[in-house]
Amino acid sequence: MSGGALQALITPAAPFPIAGGEPVPRPLAIRQIRLTEFRGYRGLRLDIDAAPVVLTGDNGVGKTNLLEAISFLTPGRGLRRARLDDVGRRARAGEPAPLGPWAVAASLDTPEGRVAIGTGLEAAPAEGESAPRRRVVRIDGRPASGPLALGRHVVAIWLTPALDRLWVDGPGDRRRFLDRMAAAFDPDHAVSVAAYEQAMRQRARLLAEGKADDRWLAALEDTMARHGVALTASRLALVGRLDSAVRLAVGPFPRAAVAMAGEVDDWVASMAALDAEDALRERLAVARRSDADSGTTSAGPHRSDLAVRHLDRDIPASEGSTGEQKAVLVAIVLAHARLTAMARGRPPLLLLDEIAAHLDRRRREALFDEIADIGAQAWMTGTDREAFAAFAGRAQFFQVADGGLSPR
Repeated sequence: MSGGALQALITPAAPFPIAGGEPVPRPLAIRQIRLTEFRGYRGLRLDIDAAPVVLTGDNGVGKTNLLEAISFLTPGRGLRRARLDDVGRRARAGEPAPLGPWAVAASLDTPEGRVAIGTGLEAAPAEGESAPRRRVVRIDGRPASGPLALGRHVVAIWLTPALDRLWVDGPGDRRRFLDRMAAAFDPDHAVSVAAYEQAMRQRARLLAEGKADDRWLAALEDTMARHGVALTASRLALVGRLDSAVRLAVGPFPRAAVAMAGEVDDWVASMAALDAEDALRERLAVARRSDADSGTTSAGPHRSDLAVRHLDRDIPASEGSTGEQKAVLVAIVLAHARLTAMARGRPPLLLLDEIAAHLDRRRREALFDEIADIGAQAWMTGTDREAFAAFAGRAQFFQVADGGLSPR
């Protein structure tokens, strides 16, 4: 597919009709989304208002796929952490072959006004070329420097069934969850995370290859120290705010305490930033030989963890029942959404996949009330429409079936 053809796919159609004329702008809301050759969708266009969205339908009809497409309007690999080549539509028997690479385009209301965003997989290289295919981004019709530019416009927090085990799985999932929330407050946070991880990978590769270029290693360790301390400071600032907020229960949701646990976190909390950078540089330099032998990076904010405690039962969140763990997770997301709305004038988009699972009726209704009170555009999925009955009149309902949507 030519570059011009891809540009057409990732540029939202404009103008698009809205009943009653131009609406009063909302803080952050998708007003139109278009999918092309994405997962099970050959093509989809959905024009909506700024209210929350409820998607219901049988398992496997594409509800989560639509939420995943929205998650690609932010930096990163989306809510499934999928490879770029894996999210394009694959034709089943009897279906036409894909027309080209996948693309997602949206028009959004933001505090700065209407913005058009598009992203997708670039066209396949010419025969004989082997360069990896990149993800391309356009904002208001103009090429952007890369996916990180999306963080200036769109913030989305998601909960999926896989995250129901967040408190018992490895710390990497908790750090990614925390970093998405931190980026809502500090758009540069994602830049710091990306720069730190790239330098860490390059250092690990040099050490594994036995290329003991001290000057090059020192330069990479300097990058890791500067960005590692910056991202740690951003995490600590968020966690401090979040801890204060989540200690206050929202209706029937539990009170919780959150804190960072890690060596670099202790440094940043107890000393000046420049001193913390020096400490991390020194630790990395001393550990070169042992890191080369072990194939790991033994120090840095990639070793930090998010510690969460269920205060009402005075236990670590990981020791609660499945329902209690889910309730603590939802409580943290709601506290973060309210904090973001207060700090930046816009709550994040909330992508809540199968959100009714493990929540009783009281907590479901409290969740809906809080979403409405915050003013967030939440996208929620479920198989049972009745589970969302308390949201009737406050949300837009769609039935999902066979790669298409119909209002309900």
